[in-house]
Amino acid sequence: MSEQDISPEESVHVNNFLNKKYLTFKDKIYKFNSKYRAGTLGLVQDGTAYLNVIGENIRDLYIGEGNLGTAKEGDLIIAQRLLGVRGTPRAKIVEIVGRAISYSVAYIIKKDTYRALVDLKTDFPVGAQMSDETLNSYEVGDVFKIDNQENLVMQRLGNINDPLVDEKIVLAQFNKHDEFEPEVLEIASSFKPVDASKYPKRKDLRALPFCTIDPVTAKDYDDAIYWDDKNSTVYVAIADVSEYVTPFGPIDNEAIYRSFSIYLPHRSIPMLPRQLSETLCSLQPHVDRLAYVFEMKLDLATLKVTSSKVFEAIIHSQRRFNYEEIDEFFEGKLKPKNSEEIVIFEYLTKLRTITDALKVERLKVGYDFRSNELEMFIDEKSNITHTTYAQETPSHSLIEDCMLLANKEAASQFARGIFRIHEPPSQAKLQILYQELAGIGMFIDIKTTIKETISDIQKQAREMGLESEVDTLIIRSQMQARYAPMNAGHFGLGFEAYTHFTSPIRRYSDLIVHRLLKAINNNDTEEGSYVLRNIEALSMTISEKEREASTIENEFMARKFARWANEHIDEKFKARINATEPEVKAELHDEIIGARLNITSSENVVLFEDVLVKIERVDIAKAKIFASAMKIEEE
Repeated sequence: MSEQDISPEESVHVNNFLNKKYLTFKDKIYKFNSKYRAGTLGLVQDGTAYLNVIGENIRDLYIGEGNLGTAKEGDLIIAQRLLGVRGTPRAKIVEIVGRAISYSVAYIIKKDTYRALVDLKTDFPVGAQMSDETLNSYEVGDVFKIDNQENLVMQRLGNINDPLVDEKIVLAQFNKHDEFEPEVLEIASSFKPVDASKYPKRKDLRALPFCTIDPVTAKDYDDAIYWDDKNSTVYVAIADVSEYVTPFGPIDNEAIYRSFSIYLPHRSIPMLPRQLSETLCSLQPHVDRLAYVFEMKLDLATLKVTSSKVFEAIIHSQRRFNYEEIDEFFEGKLKPKNSEEIVIFEYLTKLRTITDALKVERLKVGYDFRSNELEMFIDEKSNITHTTYAQETPSHSLIEDCMLLANKEAASQFARGIFRIHEPPSQAKLQILYQELAGIGMFIDIKTTIKETISDIQKQAREMGLESEVDTLIIRSQMQARYAPMNAGHFGLGFEAYTHFTSPIRRYSDLIVHRLLKAINNNDTEEGSYVLRNIEALSMTISEKEREASTIENEFMARKFARWANEHIDEKFKARINATEPEVKAELHDEIIGARLNITSSENVVLFEDVLVKIERVDIAKAKIFASAMKIEEE
């Protein structure tokens, strides 16, 4: 790490590491001493674990029995290499520098005659202490945010019996917050509306009839498209966030910390201030906007990109559509209202033919998984009104394949940067998958490639009416997609190289890719090296933040389901068994769909069997629903 990248707060730790000889300092660059490595601790089993070392092309280290100390899975640690030991490279932990769970949530319970502050998820006492007097000044069920590094009670969030506390709980466990610092808001509000005369070097594409197609509730329009049929060229225009968010500035620092926008059923928590995410950067219709544009010429015979270029531009989107409107148009139910829409609908019709063909080609190598994406709707009191599964429609597919094309093209521009990688599944995980599927009556025919084997499994699943359920099992058997500085391909998509370019308003990875591509296009090697200086650590951080955002979104819905179930104790509903090992679990398929149930008693149920469940009890704190299951014919 370069000396100039280190903040005053970080310098305290850096100097500490220098004194302990973990680091060396030469030519204004800090590096780890060859004896030491930093990383996160992997799964701990029988007192041993592997250290996932931070850095490129560095092997993981085995931490043997007796060398773990008090470290737990996910902790950030410094380890000393054990040299001269044969076999797997080994190390011992010398310091824990960060706990995997830096923040948690606790609540007050009553045990017999006294009160205790316990962890919301485990019911174990927390490290942060409260005096009896303080405990008694609060209500039973009051919920608090805990700093596990300092063992401090930070703030009261509300009471466990109030549905409105759920949002605060899921955000607090990862120290997420909605509000931006005044300095950040001041800068975000200081930008003037786009004045094209101030950008003479940008390509002026305002005459092209771009349009945006997004969910009806969207406010942050990342991408706009246009198909030039005469020249067989697709334009993918992306919000030019990097024009406004400069490296290491206050907005950038907050964007790195957040790394992703978080989407809850009732609102979003944006990565960028709304003055940018929903206004100045958002590709709104009928106003000039700065965009970073991929222009890609296609060979319609082969569907290959024959030439492409990416450049800074100004666009003027002519229309903002939602997915439903475009689907209605494709069904012949929506007619153009003016001359602009006539032009847009004409090229969208032609573009759909292209993207449909692109998808067919893509799925010859990649996969088409139909796992259901749940949509939840809640009322003003933060209780569920209804749930549904999102349906992929022709309008979604059109946009998806345009974005995939741009993302793939962006990845071809560099050898080192931020790639979106997805490694093939391990043989061990595939064997477990095959055994599960054989248990529901599938014949597993191992073909010459994983693709052929999975395609045959999916064909059988369709015939059995279990398409989405089996696809969910297949997805579980795979590695998790992540960000990495070096390319390793994308197994699921079947792409040799892939990155994220198309959503810089809501993903920090895309913003980095924009900065890198601009440096490459400008032959600015200094800026390019500046962008890439800490790319290994940044890739790890962004991958972790992505998991955090996903956990927050899923846990929020789990809490809402638990509250709904608590109002339906002893009632019976239809459900489907979705796991039998190591425990039986089911998913509700009734007036409310998607709630996950822990089955406490059942008779000889099999995977994916439709059953009748009776809700027995609910643990609101842990957001767990317990139910018994019975075969439907017994009723």
